[in-house]
Amino acid sequence: MSTKGNVPMNKRSLNRSKVISDWILTSVLLIGSLVMIIPFIWMVLTSFDWAARLKIPFPPRFWPEEFSIRTYQMAFTNIPMLKYMINSLFVSVGVILFSLTSALLSGYAISKLKFKGANIVLLLALSTMMIPFEMTMIPQYLMFAEFKLLDTYWAFFLPALNYAFGTFLAKSFIDQLPGSLREAAIIDGASEFTVFIKIYLPLCIPILATMIILQFLAVWNDLLWPLLALKTPDKYTIQLGLAMFSYNKDLPLPSVIMAATTVSLIPVIVLYLFLQRYIVESIALSGIKQ
Repeated sequence: MSTKGNVPMNKRSLNRSKVISDWILTSVLLIGSLVMIIPFIWMVLTSFDWAARLKIPFPPRFWPEEFSIRTYQMAFTNIPMLKYMINSLFVSVGVILFSLTSALLSGYAISKLKFKGANIVLLLALSTMMIPFEMTMIPQYLMFAEFKLLDTYWAFFLPALNYAFGTFLAKSFIDQLPGSLREAAIIDGASEFTVFIKIYLPLCIPILATMIILQFLAVWNDLLWPLLALKTPDKYTIQLGLAMFSYNKDLPLPSVIMAATTVSLIPVIVLYLFLQRYIVESIALSGIKQ
């Protein structure tokens, strides 16, 4: 009797513990979200503060003292924003095409072709991720200088062929796709490239979306390599252009810089909102078994 009577009590205590743990987890996530989003909100609001064009107010205020869009007008007047953003878009698209082509082909080969030494190739590729870019940028700079490729966008496209993390992502995702699809297509006379293009590539759209976002963010926010590789102002990317404006002007114009930075984030936000559902699909499809 006592054992049976304890069952509802145990269930109630378990439910209470689950509710408490859910509340704690939700609170931690909410606090973390606020910590990350508050600086972004402050940046956007400051970008509309005409009174902050000469000096950032301290302590920070979260509502413009003199609300105006003149900061954005001044940003586009003093900085060739559209040109820099078009340059960054061109570089980003090129890097994404080169890196994703390399990653998908190598990931498919390692996953499905099962050639001798495939795991060693993957291990060697992943080992390159352990070397910081700061250690390789000087040899890379000297190499591109020797080939007369500095101050060209090939200095961005060619290194993108070594996308080791993308190879790992593609290989891990393709591992989950049934190998019987390839076997059936091979029996029907399809070539290996046809199998990849017509069967596996359409199934890889979710992981493609994930890699596109990762690469776009990496290229769009990169400052160090463009600073070394580009010399002509007309070829500057958006981050390099904003940096040059920030450091080379007599007046810092903080709210104008905030306005320019806010505009530079629009493509990133749009891309993420557009590809967000594919990331969810990639998580769902990761459970596919043969």
